[in-house]
Amino acid sequence: MKQIAVIGGGAAGMMAAITAAHSGAHVILLEKNEKLGKKLFITGKGRCNLTNTCDTEEFFSHVVSNPKFLYSSIYGFDHYAVMDLVEKLGCPLKEERGGRVFPESDHSSDVIKALERGLRQAGVEVQLFTEVRQILPIRDGGFRMQIAKTVLDNQKKMTVHAAGVSVKELLADAVIVTTGGHSYATTGSDGSFDAQIKALGHTMTEARTALVPLVLREEAECKALQGLALKNAEARLFLGKKEIYSGFGELLFTHFGVSGPLILTASSVYQKKRVGKENEKVRLEINLKPAVTEEQLDARLLKEFDANKNKQFGNVMGAFLPGKMREVFPARCRIAADRAVNTITKEERQKIISCLHCLEYEVLGTRGFAEAIITQGGVNVKEINPSTMESKIVPGLYFAGEVIDVDAHTGGYNLQIAWSTAHLAGESAAQ
Repeated sequence: MKQIAVIGGGAAGMMAAITAAHSGAHVILLEKNEKLGKKLFITGKGRCNLTNTCDTEEFFSHVVSNPKFLYSSIYGFDHYAVMDLVEKLGCPLKEERGGRVFPESDHSSDVIKALERGLRQAGVEVQLFTEVRQILPIRDGGFRMQIAKTVLDNQKKMTVHAAGVSVKELLADAVIVTTGGHSYATTGSDGSFDAQIKALGHTMTEARTALVPLVLREEAECKALQGLALKNAEARLFLGKKEIYSGFGELLFTHFGVSGPLILTASSVYQKKRVGKENEKVRLEINLKPAVTEEQLDARLLKEFDANKNKQFGNVMGAFLPGKMREVFPARCRIAADRAVNTITKEERQKIISCLHCLEYEVLGTRGFAEAIITQGGVNVKEINPSTMESKIVPGLYFAGEVIDVDAHTGGYNLQIAWSTAHLAGESAAQ
């Protein structure tokens, strides 16, 4: 019986192990943490948006990096297959707006329990507190691996035994690497395994934050707006003069810039498009009234101003603006907040309309990996066979999940990539 070692017990690791075991292999799942699925536990704000029910063709439009690489894996194990497997393992699912799929309980722990149930049923040998220190290909095929057991110290932190202590050797016919990216390092997804991947001859594209809040130059205004959520806004990103992103949805102002689903998706495109163009300025435009034309806005302004002729501009604009936005908007228009609306000219009214349709900010960058949902970058896809997920450099070595240079928008797409690539890697490795 073929022996397969899966390194990393996250979403991709558990799926790869289950699939390989069902395909007839003896599988050992090696996880350095004290439990499986630590990052999966916090996804979707603890609810676990595990896939998206959009058409497969549409799915690829949501992939930011290397969508063509994923054709075989996604078509081979789509969202229907994921949902069927998870529900058969005892976790009922539900679909919400935008095709997002969650466990009925709204608890990500139930998804993890279902996968753990699947591991037990498939006969996968799970070794927790286990760090893989080295992978050495054997000339005649297979791998020799050095693994070290970890312990918990008095502060409940994991520590590795001193060199040479509790280090064991493990032989495997094939190895599947599912060690994740660099985001949320406290879950074990910290990029520490990258050095071993490079030692095996692979190149890795630069790790960048993705699905992450944006930092804006207008810090004072952002602090004044902190906590303000815009439910139906439009956001557009410009790299130099070229528009690189346009989207509609919810965003949130923070003390440093902006966040929220709309901005998280924009951030991934921002990171991808600016590679090699880091010196070019990036402009964010926020449309507060995307569903209302300039003519309609002008008519509404005239009506409101006529009904409140002697009232102050700042107070009257409360009918057009949410919460804290009323406090900063007059300065944006360069109209005093205490100015009587009956003194506002036609040209100034046009300026008000322009600001409602386009608040401009300069993007300075993103927040760090501690706040990034996923990582952009990873093992170069040119070095992986997309039909099997096997390395083109080291026979018997496979990759799946976030460790590969593939990423997508928020909405369940990234976990679907993890499930699909892991299923293909598990099947291929067991053959």
